[in-house]
Amino acid sequence: MIDIICIPAPLRRIGALIALATGAAHAQSDLKTPVVIELFTSQGCSSCPPADRLLEKLARKPHVIALSLPVDYWDYIGWKDTFASPAFTARQKGYALARRDRHVYTPQVVVNGLQHGVGSNYSAIKALARGTLGHGGALQVTLKTRLNAGKLICDLGARAGNAPNKANLWLFRVLKSRQVKIGRGENRGRAVRYVNIVRSMEKIAAWNGKAKTVAIAKSVLDKGKSEGWILLLQSGSAERPGEILAAAKSAGL
Repeated sequence: MIDIICIPAPLRRIGALIALATGAAHAQSDLKTPVVIELFTSQGCSSCPPADRLLEKLARKPHVIALSLPVDYWDYIGWKDTFASPAFTARQKGYALARRDRHVYTPQVVVNGLQHGVGSNYSAIKALARGTLGHGGALQVTLKTRLNAGKLICDLGARAGNAPNKANLWLFRVLKSRQVKIGRGENRGRAVRYVNIVRSMEKIAAWNGKAKTVAIAKSVLDKGKSEGWILLLQSGSAERPGEILAAAKSAGL
């Protein structure tokens, strides 16, 4: 069983103010470690906007790959998230199962597929980025992309370090940025901006630890009117995702 944590609204607001003061203020400082940050967020969660703002700042860094994955389990409290998907909720729960800690909450970041933290806490994110890099092969496999004849060519390197020898290449289709005016619920009256909003995810190919080239047609990249893409080479399964071994993003994300 997975526990979905709901912090009482007054405490969430206090926590959000503290995080905004201590976290976002440092968002332009010395996070230079390559990192994949997945933010599980919700338009119905009053403590999420500071995390959404922080992710927007972090996403501008060239070595940061940032994804917003809106979850649907707060839709019942007065506002249905316009971007939420049960698939993102399932991914968040899958991470908790893989970690065996049952921690599912918003705003939650998962860093490099391994460890989690509060999405508005910059110091925690920075520590997780440093602490998980290379663990289990995280971000140790090369992934280079190029366009050729209308296709995206993905050159995957061979197994490196202590990386597992099995993983899958996942394509995440994203919208670059949207502002949402929230009409009801805890964020009533607020206009919140979201970046790198995942609209769908699809397994593209399997990888067995050997160098491999994968071609992705433009029609596959652009499916669903996406505005960009993120590629993750990830161990584990869809039900229990593991270390992110390599990552890449399209220009402008």
